Amino acid sequence: MMRPPLFGEGQRIGLFGGSFNPAHQGHRAVALYALKRFELDWVWWLVAPQNPLKDASETGVYNERLAYTRRIAHHPRFAVTDLERQIGSRNTAATLRAMTPLFQKAHFLWILGADSFADLHRWHDWLRIPHTVPLAILARPGYALRALASPAAIRFSRSRLRAENPSLLAGSQPPAWLFLAMPLRKESSTAIRKRRKSVKKA
Repeated sequence: MMRPPLFGEGQRIGLFGGSFNPAHQGHRAVALYALKRFELDWVWWLVAPQNPLKDASETGVYNERLAYTRRIAHHPRFAVTDLERQIGSRNTAATLRAMTPLFQKAHFLWILGADSFADLHRWHDWLRIPHTVPLAILARPGYALRALASPAAIRFSRSRLRAENPSLLAGSQPPAWLFLAMPLRKESSTAIRKRRKSVKKA
């Protein structure tokens, strides 16, 4: 049975998915920026049991990732949830399909970095995702041009909204997406994992 975080009828909610291995201040900065610019009531951090594009050895222990993400995402308008584990989801398309009943009660959008949007065409059943929920694309170092020239950007070019008023995205009928520049940060989960491994070997 799905037990989503509490929310109010008609509220605006950003879904921020990822393996978060580990979560870091860069993730928090993205969530905070999205909260403000898209005028959201909540940001739900969906900690994925497994990233289907990565080997299981790269994902880490789920309960440890969940607990650490809760430490990083400490904020009154953030909710860190194991929703994807509850529904047994293996990919974003399946998560959104299971959450469909919730979409009748509130305005949802999916938050993702430009690096993820650049690779969206590699995701399982990727065409279903933009047709299900509006996409909020946040800039990431070195990925703006790749994201805006990606197969997803080209395929849904007519559904791109202007960045002047990002608050309109949450109430838009999908497909709808918006690319938003933001102050860039250098944190990277991959770099943090590599640094931890090098410390252990030393």
